[in-house]
Amino acid sequence: MPALFIVKDTPYSIAQIIKSLEDKELKIQLDGQQAKKIKANRNYLEQKMSQKDAVFYGINTGFGSLCNIKISTDELSTLQFNLVRSHACGTGALVDPSLCRLIFLLKIINLSKAYSGVRKELIDHMILLFNMGLVPVIYEQGSLGASGDLAPLAHLSLMLIGEGKCYYNGRMQDTAKVFKALQIQPTTLASKEGLALLNGTQFTLAHAMMGVYQAQRAMKYGNRLAVMSLEAFGCSVDPFHPMVGRIRNHQGQIKVANEILTLLKGSKLTGNKKYSVQDPYSFRCIPQVHGASFSAIEHVSAIVENELNAITDNPNVSHEEDLILSAGNFHAQNLGLVVDYLSIALAELANIAERRVFQLIHGERGLPPYLTADAGLSSGFMIAQYTAASVVSQNKQLCTPSSVDSIVSSRGQEDHVSMAANGATRLLKVCENVNTVYAIEALVACQALDFRGAENAGRKSRELYSVIRKSVPRLDKDRVLHDDIFKVKAILKALN
Repeated sequence: MPALFIVKDTPYSIAQIIKSLEDKELKIQLDGQQAKKIKANRNYLEQKMSQKDAVFYGINTGFGSLCNIKISTDELSTLQFNLVRSHACGTGALVDPSLCRLIFLLKIINLSKAYSGVRKELIDHMILLFNMGLVPVIYEQGSLGASGDLAPLAHLSLMLIGEGKCYYNGRMQDTAKVFKALQIQPTTLASKEGLALLNGTQFTLAHAMMGVYQAQRAMKYGNRLAVMSLEAFGCSVDPFHPMVGRIRNHQGQIKVANEILTLLKGSKLTGNKKYSVQDPYSFRCIPQVHGASFSAIEHVSAIVENELNAITDNPNVSHEEDLILSAGNFHAQNLGLVVDYLSIALAELANIAERRVFQLIHGERGLPPYLTADAGLSSGFMIAQYTAASVVSQNKQLCTPSSVDSIVSSRGQEDHVSMAANGATRLLKVCENVNTVYAIEALVACQALDFRGAENAGRKSRELYSVIRKSVPRLDKDRVLHDDIFKVKAILKALN
């Protein structure tokens, strides 16, 4: 039986939303109390609109630099339809359908907060489509991250009016044909509704949420892989002593060092300074580097979760305060800054992991060059490190901040934009690259433990080693490592 998600006026967490959507049959339902608020909010807007000489941006005026052109009452619906159609200028790669589904749910949640002046009927229509399994087709490029994620959300909105394309039964199809087959009537758009659909940061937010979720998981298994590498390289445990963290007092560093020591319990491969008085930075500075990324992820998570529960429409309609205010809550600067920050924090995890890979295949500390018993005839993990280096280099290029850019738009009316959407789509590419580097570190660490004696590793490392070895055997002679990398990526992503 599918799970039921109640849309109500309550704070949501990133994990709650993402985990709910893991149920492909998830149904959503509007809370009764919230439905009353939505009706009251719309009634208030209509009452204000009926007043003589009422002028409200985007409700009975043009948009952007056309904001001073008043639109007659009998053309207000046409105005909203024109807005949706004209703004559907998305291009670039298709957004993954699962992410489009998340964007769709976020838009429903945001409109249901009763600050947008939309009719309950519009939200009912969106919920109907969601529950029937229709998902809007959205493209990666087109949003400036201000005035809302206009182009991507316009493509979402096309589906509501029976136009454009949607995903249904796992296939991209013409929405009009799907509506006809399912006997669905396209929605009408009343005053303010097209604008409310397009305003908001839901496209950027969905990417940021997924980035945070993936970053938190990468942080967790990244520490486990670092421990395997520490054992494989025969490192000292001195850098993880609580005193080291206490005298610097960065909470991320303290947490990571404590976790490393916990994961190392039972290990016979570390702690003896057999090979060197000091280990290379990529091992010795794990608490400082991983800890800094942990703190960054925590900070970004708080900002993104706040945005999840925020009102990002314009104008803002508050029936309880008797206010209709044209402002700038659609501006995604908060998200823009932190998705750039998160990309950098994740890239650093991959950077230091690649250095550990390099050290492990270098032929030192009793390990053979490239972790192969027949170096020369065999290349072992030589090119796996090349691949990791290539991916790490690409991350550095991807991490050029998007939020430092702004291009004047709409004849100068929109003269500062966040470019947050570009940073957010880039973030997920960085996440995927980190997973690739971690998969390579996992393969190399397991191979090094084979030479060092995997049975002497700590319990947690032995557990992960066993899981990996069930799918990927020891490299006794050269084989295609591409398949191994992808198998291990899947294993890491599935770790609890």
